[in-house]
Amino acid sequence: MKFSYNHILEHLNEEPSIKDVSSKLFQLGHENEILDGIIDVEFTPNRGDCLSLKGITRDLGLFYDRKQNLQIFEDTIEPLDIEFKNYSPDDCPSISFLNIEIDGVISEYEPYLESYFAELNEKKINFFTDISNFIAYEVGQPTHCYDYTKLGSSLSFKKAILNESFITLTDKEIKLTDENCFFQSDDKVINLAGVMGGKSTCCDNSTKNVLIECAFFNPESIIGKSTKYDLNSDAAYKFERGVDHSIIEWTLRRFIHIVSQHATITKLSIYHENNNEQENKLINYDLESVSKTLGMEIQDEAYRDLLDKLGFNIINNNIEIPPHRHDICNQNDLAEEFARFIGYDFIEPKEFKSIKNINEETNNEQTLKDFLIDAGFNEVINMPFTSQNSHLSISLDNPIDSNKAYLRTSLKSSLINNLIFNENRQKDSIKLFEISDIYSLQDGLQKDTKIGLIITGRVANNYKDFSKKLDKKYLINLFKLNNFNLDINLIEEISRDNLKTKSKDKIFYLEIELKKLIQPLLGYIRKKPHIKTFEQRYKTISELPASARDISFVVNDSNLISKLEKLLLNFKSENLKDVFVFDFYENEKTSEIKIGFRFIFQSNTSTLTVETIDREMNEIIKIINKIEGVQIPGLDKMFGK
Repeated sequence: MKFSYNHILEHLNEEPSIKDVSSKLFQLGHENEILDGIIDVEFTPNRGDCLSLKGITRDLGLFYDRKQNLQIFEDTIEPLDIEFKNYSPDDCPSISFLNIEIDGVISEYEPYLESYFAELNEKKINFFTDISNFIAYEVGQPTHCYDYTKLGSSLSFKKAILNESFITLTDKEIKLTDENCFFQSDDKVINLAGVMGGKSTCCDNSTKNVLIECAFFNPESIIGKSTKYDLNSDAAYKFERGVDHSIIEWTLRRFIHIVSQHATITKLSIYHENNNEQENKLINYDLESVSKTLGMEIQDEAYRDLLDKLGFNIINNNIEIPPHRHDICNQNDLAEEFARFIGYDFIEPKEFKSIKNINEETNNEQTLKDFLIDAGFNEVINMPFTSQNSHLSISLDNPIDSNKAYLRTSLKSSLINNLIFNENRQKDSIKLFEISDIYSLQDGLQKDTKIGLIITGRVANNYKDFSKKLDKKYLINLFKLNNFNLDINLIEEISRDNLKTKSKDKIFYLEIELKKLIQPLLGYIRKKPHIKTFEQRYKTISELPASARDISFVVNDSNLISKLEKLLLNFKSENLKDVFVFDFYENEKTSEIKIGFRFIFQSNTSTLTVETIDREMNEIIKIINKIEGVQIPGLDKMFGK
């Protein structure tokens, strides 16, 4: 969210530099960047309370003295006689409507309001909508303005399944589907609640009689709706993260005050409905717990000062959490607030001792992983989302990626993508596995833990197994243990017809419930104690292109092949990622053996030049030339010599 540096200063009794403000925001956990007097701040989803000028300066109040300079209309407001029915109070616990009628023409805005549009490059729309947008920026509470003359005789809020078109105030027609929260006037949808209003009832420059809606919506009712209908909605962004339900009337009184600075108000009335009986959270005042969490002694006075600056009250040895801080739930959250205040760099590191406690299920799963790694498999981890849509698919209301809007019902598509990724990087012996949950809609949403394995290419990278290909028999033999016979019908051959890869090797896939494989495996492990366990090591996969070089060798003695292979496979180089046999021929008449090795070079930092690869290959050739009985045909031509 973008804030004007000048606007921030207007809320402070101090004048820190823009760099100092930026630094303090970083300390508070708010990443930001500065551009032409604007601070663009990225807030974590749990800090919806900061999505306003009032919110961000409230957080900065830990370091700077703040002004309390927002004026509101303080006189009595008569009740509004409106026919309104809330059919879903769980989704909309609190709501108010303010009716304002004005006289005269608004020719220009007050300087502070003009500054909002000028400094943030915001577009003016009409008088009431402009104030609504400014207040959302200033205090974080969205409001929506209806032209009162365009409304029918009744107004209602509902949550229901719709199947009709709706034209937004931005002239975009959307098809309402599934369950939505919405407002109706005389049974006609006029507002997608918490997201965007409709064209039919919006204000314009001629509007003199306005009805302003100000509500608290359950965040779960709003989440995902703007994404679903592809609507750019600042209101939804705020409602999804939770707004302060206690400032609804205050916000409307602020609205009245701003209107009164620009026009003569001829009519004023308000309607309130509050079904939110939620009391402020109380957390025990436990200084010892906070100190222990941070590993440092905290003075009582310093802790109370922090709580006061945050707007937390201490009542009967309890800390009362204000309604705008939805993220504060326990002592750890309070410890985090103190850590933000003093800065994490000032917390001395302490040795942490823990007792590793792994349950039996987790331990058994790790045993299976070790077994597969010992057999040359690599583990992959994928997101549980897919783009594939079928009659079995489970759609998401709020997908992280619109291109992957479904839960996986199988591991297959993800593992195929992993295989293609590796083949396109010149891997020709691929053995991958994944252990993860898949989902189904049998008797409601169900999940089941499965293991998927996918194989293709050569059995191994040595000359002895050069002609051997991975197949169904390989998987059968892999799990032929402890009297466990894998059903061959479970192994599927995957067609390459629609796969974007040049390889012609067959692909085989196995997916099975994890529990069906673990028990026989454990019996095998107990009989075969030689099975290795591996230290977990993680390496970053390079995104840079790889280069391949081939060298064919002529060997006059078969006993030399093992020596040659060992030297090449053990050659150490930062850029040499893989070495394997790609060709093997033995002339029985002459006893001459031709063997071809492929070298894959790739850097993690830069694209390798031809000169760099040539130097690497020269080093390899120097080593091979020392072996009597091994020749490299065409060596003189290889590097232009």
